[in-house]
Amino acid sequence: MRAADGFVAVRDIAPKADTHLLVLPERHVSSFREISEFPAEEAKRMLDFIAETAKEAGLEDYRVVVNVGEGAGQTVFHLHWHVLGGRVQELPA
Repeated sequence: MRAADGFVAVRDIAPKADTHLLVLPERHVSSFREISEFPAEEAKRMLDFIAETAKEAGLEDYRVVVNVGEGAGQTVFHLHWHVLGGRVQELPA
């Protein structure tokens, strides 16, 4: 687990890739649709945290995925980003 500046990164309990991390803001926002609730500086810190998390995990090439809404496979209604590295078996639901 990694935490800093109001964000946390954890390993996914049902990984879809060799490396599958979840990055979440500590503050509740239900989905990416509400991203405007983050002030610009906080949104930048979140993106920086995602990039730093991937780097600390040893990833050079990776995907960053966010599912928005049930129709796109969102099942947890707290904004989170999937960081996928290595062999990806399938995109996360």
